[in-house]
Amino acid sequence: MSFKPANNIQDLQYFGEFGGVNPSISDSSTYTFLSAKTMFDTFEGNAEGCYLYSRHSSPSNLYLGEALAAMEGTETANVSASGMGAITPVLLQLCQAGDHIVSSRTIYGGTYAFLKNFIPRMQIETSFVDITKLEIVEAAITKNTKVLYCESVSNPLLEVADIKGLAAIAKKYHLKLVVDNTFSPLSISPAILGADVVIHSLTKFINGSSDTVGGVVCGTQEFINDLRNVNNGASMLLGSTMDSLRAASVLKNLRTLHIRMKQHSKNGLYLAQKFESDGLKTVYPGLKSHPSHKLYKSMMHPDYGFGGMLTIDVGSLDKANELMELMQNKNLGYLAVSLGFYKTLFSAPGTSTSSEIPEEEQKEMGLSNGLIRFSIGLDDDIERTYQMMRQCMTQLHIL
Repeated sequence: MSFKPANNIQDLQYFGEFGGVNPSISDSSTYTFLSAKTMFDTFEGNAEGCYLYSRHSSPSNLYLGEALAAMEGTETANVSASGMGAITPVLLQLCQAGDHIVSSRTIYGGTYAFLKNFIPRMQIETSFVDITKLEIVEAAITKNTKVLYCESVSNPLLEVADIKGLAAIAKKYHLKLVVDNTFSPLSISPAILGADVVIHSLTKFINGSSDTVGGVVCGTQEFINDLRNVNNGASMLLGSTMDSLRAASVLKNLRTLHIRMKQHSKNGLYLAQKFESDGLKTVYPGLKSHPSHKLYKSMMHPDYGFGGMLTIDVGSLDKANELMELMQNKNLGYLAVSLGFYKTLFSAPGTSTSSEIPEEEQKEMGLSNGLIRFSIGLDDDIERTYQMMRQCMTQLHIL
C-alpha cells in the first residue's frame, strides 16, 4: 500500500500560541465572540475557525481529531469521552425505528450489549453473524438493513474481517460499513479498504498508558457534521465529550504509536510462536495456523505487524485464573481488562469483557471458559518473559 499512516500523523504541524512545539491546550468550556452576528453564524454552523462551546468542539479536540483522521485516511474525525461514546452515537445517527443492523457476533461485550439489549428499545434490531463468511453476512441483509458492523480484529476471538469483501456487500445494498479498528491501529486502515466509518477506543493502543478513556469516529466531513449538528446530531445531543486536557494528552501519546505497535507486534508474534510450539491452543493472526492469516497479511501495513493481542486456551476457568494470578505474582503482567498498556495485561474474557454475551452464545462462537486474552506489553527482553511464563505453566501442569 502506498498509504503510510504514521507519515500522515508525522506530517501534521501544530505550534502553540506562544511558539510551543505542542499545541496550546484550550482549557475553556465556552468561548467569547467579538460580535453577536458571529455567535449567530457559529450556531448555524457557518463560522469557520470560531468556537462556541466545548461540547460542540474545542481546539484541543480538533487537533486530536485531525491527527486521527490523517492516520485513518478519512476527511475528518470526532473525538469522544469513551469508545462506547463513539460507537453508540454512530449507530443511532445511521439508524431509526424499524431499521436493522447486521453485526459480527464476536465483538466487544459493551457493543454487543448495546445492540442486543438497549437499541431494541428504539425498535432497531440486530442480526449477529459469523463475519468471516461473506455469504452468511449477505444472506442476513433485509430491506430494512442500514449498517454492517464489525471489528477489524474481533474481541476476544481475534477473528479477522474481510473489509474489502464487506465493503463490496455494503456498496451493493447501499449500506454503511462501520468498522471498529481498536485492535489494529496503523496495521490495518479500514477506510482505505472501503469502510465508511472507522471507530477506535482511544483508551487502548492509541493512548497506550491506561490513564484515560476516550473514543473517536473517523469519517466524511458530511457524516461528522451530522454527528455534531446542534439540532439532531447524536454526538452533540448525547454529550459524550472528551475533555481538552485529555485530548492534548492522547495527542502526545499518539506520536509514539508507530514505535509501540512495532514492539507490541514483535513481542506478540514471538510469544504466539513459542506457545504454539509448546502445544498450547494459541490464536494469533500472525500464525500460519490462524484461518485468516493470509487475509490479514493482504490488508496490513507490514511495518506494524499482526498486533499485540493473542489468546491461549488452558482448558478451564480455574486453570486460567490460577495461571493469571501466578503470572501477576511473578510480575509478568497484570490481571486486568483493557489492552495496549506497556505491561502485559491478561483476562478471562468469558467472565469479564465478554460477560454480557450469554453463556450459550459464548459456547456457540467458540469462546471457552479456559480462554485467556493477552495484551502483550513492550518488554525489551521478550525471551526472558517467555521463559518465566513457561515456568508458571509448567508449575501448574499446563505444559
